[in-house]
Amino acid sequence: MTIAPDRMSLLAANLDRTESTEDNELTLCSEDMSLLTDLYQLTMAACYAGEGLDTRQASFELFVRRLPENFGYLIAMGLQQALDYLEKFRFTPKQIQALQATGIFHLAPAKFWSLLAEARFSGDVWAVPEGTAVFANEPLLRVEAPLWQAQLVETYLLNTINYQTLIATKAARIRDVAGKQATLLEFGTRRAFSPQASVWAARAALAAGLDATSNVLAAVKLGQKPSGTMAHSLVMALTATSGSEAEAFAAFHRYFPGAPLLIDTYDAIAAAQTLAEKVNAGEMELSGVRLDSGDLVALSQQVRSLLPDVPIFASGDLDEREIARLKNAGACIDGYGLGTRLVTGSPVNGVYKLVEIDGIPTMKQSSNKTTYPGRKQIFRRFENGIMQSDKLGLVNENSEESQPLLQLVYRDGRKLRPESLNRIRQRTAASVASLPIETRQIDRPISPPVEISAALLSLTAQTKSVRH
Repeated sequence: MTIAPDRMSLLAANLDRTESTEDNELTLCSEDMSLLTDLYQLTMAACYAGEGLDTRQASFELFVRRLPENFGYLIAMGLQQALDYLEKFRFTPKQIQALQATGIFHLAPAKFWSLLAEARFSGDVWAVPEGTAVFANEPLLRVEAPLWQAQLVETYLLNTINYQTLIATKAARIRDVAGKQATLLEFGTRRAFSPQASVWAARAALAAGLDATSNVLAAVKLGQKPSGTMAHSLVMALTATSGSEAEAFAAFHRYFPGAPLLIDTYDAIAAAQTLAEKVNAGEMELSGVRLDSGDLVALSQQVRSLLPDVPIFASGDLDEREIARLKNAGACIDGYGLGTRLVTGSPVNGVYKLVEIDGIPTMKQSSNKTTYPGRKQIFRRFENGIMQSDKLGLVNENSEESQPLLQLVYRDGRKLRPESLNRIRQRTAASVASLPIETRQIDRPISPPVEISAALLSLTAQTKSVRH
């Protein structure tokens, strides 16, 4: 293919500009967040501005069509970071210039640039509180704002809520299986999908019931105390230079007597025997030992016989299923370090769909992707503290025997009722405890029924009938 000279000049100019503006560090700050979006959010906003639709009042709802495989529920999480983002929603002159320099928006109306220059999120947000169990097709949150604003925030809201909801749900399932007495530590930083994700994962895991995180940044930011043990490299380095594994343990224990010792670098049972001699002689007080490999059932039983009063921690690709297997097999384990399988896994495929504009209900009618129209509320019914069913209805419906879940959390440009991590943790525990046993089981769980109200069914039929 031959490229015309003028076209070649344009390509060269774009290449030069790109190279001169590269930021290979790719770190994020709060000022960057408004540009952390998909291109089509911006192109749609420009189109709305050109067509005079930008200020029309719109309502979008964020929900999942189906739960991940073998999940009976989800634990809603990530709302706090979503609201922080909305509160700081701005476009700087430099960002606007960068968008203009792409050449993509050369036909965009002048009003689009005015909107960005004066951008502030002025809408309302309704959401289920963090730590609440939710099910398929139930909105985790609803954004009510001018159309261009409600559209632009979609990508960031989905990013934080989808990921934190996944981590919180897995953490809640792990806590449910491990039991209240087990010590659960989040070790997933090195396996999380990015540095930002590692902080969010730590936060979601703590909010859903884990005791501590090894992520120092996350712990400090959240006002928590980080927790961890040691790596095999320390044992190998000190053994090589001091002459024995026992000397390596003694050295680390001298500086950090409250940290568990990792005992399976060479021979876990031999290490446990050496430590038992010191403990029995009164030369050492151990706060715990950790096993990271091998047959955790057999090893933990043997270590327990040697160190009967010392807590045993296990790590190494653990999740709720593996913990259940270990417990059923009689493993002597008091705590677990959760990493890869906690911070990765089947995604939560949350979507964000327009349900109303200027009071007109809207719905998607694509095959297998149909949505319910109108602004909705979740009504939850309990009996003796156990959840019985949910009803998905319209916001103007009432249900005296049920509890409405969606609450106003953001109004007139600011957050309402910020919650502590401890409060969210308590809600998660109570929410999981209220679920039926068949919903909490980790294999073939059964979600409670979600009834669609008569009013919502009627609105759905009416909206379908006026399809264009």
